[in-house]
Amino acid sequence: MKLVSDILCKIKSGQSKFLVLFLLSLLLLSPTLFTKSIFAENSDMIAQEKKYTIGCTPTPPDALGPFYKAGAPLRNSVGKGYELTGKVLSSKDCAPIKEARIELWMAGSDGEYKDNYRATVLANESGQYEFESHLPPAYLSRPPHIHIRVTADGFNTLSTQHYPAEGSSNAEFDLVLIPD
Repeated sequence: MKLVSDILCKIKSGQSKFLVLFLLSLLLLSPTLFTKSIFAENSDMIAQEKKYTIGCTPTPPDALGPFYKAGAPLRNSVGKGYELTGKVLSSKDCAPIKEARIELWMAGSDGEYKDNYRATVLANESGQYEFESHLPPAYLSRPPHIHIRVTADGFNTLSTQHYPAEGSSNAEFDLVLIPD
């Protein structure tokens, strides 16, 4: 923008027509220079705006499954050997969602869904949660998985599943909810 205003000043002050024509030619023949000088300030403003408005990508939903049962006990462990941690966040601005209710259920080592393998965990003030269990087994044609249902005031309910990586004993799995 400064370059354009400098050229206009030279025209107004009556400086050499040759110099003015040279500068205008240079400006028009150089799209990069033109783009940078005219749009640099706008680009900075757009980048700054995007920084604050992009948010977080929502967690993809997955099947609730036939074995969901409301009212799982409040506890953060149903076994030993696999730790699942993460944060519950808003897709709008990536802000933590405190006190989100996270229901988890999974099959036991025998492939059966029982109350012993169900839990409800509450996200803390920072939106963080922790859950410990055995490594869920594969059964029938299903890979190992943990069912998850997340509810929080002001947000759509999320039903999803976590699929542990083969041979892993822990994972971080953020749960990103969409506001109502």
